[in-house]
Amino acid sequence: MKAEFVNEMFSLIEAHVESRPSPIEFEMAYQARIAIDRIRFAIKHTEQFGPRSDQIREAGLQLLDALQRLEIVDRRFQERSRSGTKPGHVGACAQEGADGNGRRYSHGPTS
Repeated sequence: MKAEFVNEMFSLIEAHVESRPSPIEFEMAYQARIAIDRIRFAIKHTEQFGPRSDQIREAGLQLLDALQRLEIVDRRFQERSRSGTKPGHVGACAQEGADGNGRRYSHGPTS
């Protein structure tokens, strides 16, 4: 009886821990969002300023494919990270910027 209780408690705790994203998953989701923004920027500028050629068109399609794949992964992460929170509660992963004010940190030069 005592061993069954311990096993049941262990299983409950393990399920709870596995249902929440780990810190490395939060970091990867943040990096994916940065990549999504940069791919969108590249697509936009290629369409506006790039020469019209088959190679540029193919590069644009490859970028769109990469963008879609990253967006799918980001949506899965959002669903997983919200599954363990209370309804109506917005977790840190749902904030736009790392500082909570909608500003993103940049590792490159600012304009």
